[in-house]
Amino acid sequence: MKNVLIFTAFVEVGAGLALLIVPSLVGHALLGEQLTGVAIPVARLTGIALIALGIACWPGPPLVGMLTYSALVMLYLAYLGFAGGLTGILLWPAVALHVALSILLVRAWCLGSPAAHRRGD
Repeated sequence: MKNVLIFTAFVEVGAGLALLIVPSLVGHALLGEQLTGVAIPVARLTGIALIALGIACWPGPPLVGMLTYSALVMLYLAYLGFAGGLTGILLWPAVALHVALSILLVRAWCLGSPAAHRRGD
């Protein structure tokens, strides 16, 4: 079972990286259409989620996957707000929320909370 989990984690990280780096190509390969407009940032956020899922399922503390997700989403959303010109009403509150979540996750990791470092299996 552990080998299957590691394999699927590896596949999900690969899919996530592909969505993050070449979202339109992945969209064309999967759906037969190029991704355009707002679909590109949404695909990249999906890529970040898949990377974090793969990391959370990899051997090691699942907390790292959640920290990866929260920190990368925070950085990407802030990038979209500053450089990408995309600023919906919830963009900056979402960035602030992920800043707070990232701080809490780093704190839990640094404090060495046993619950944060064990798998539960």
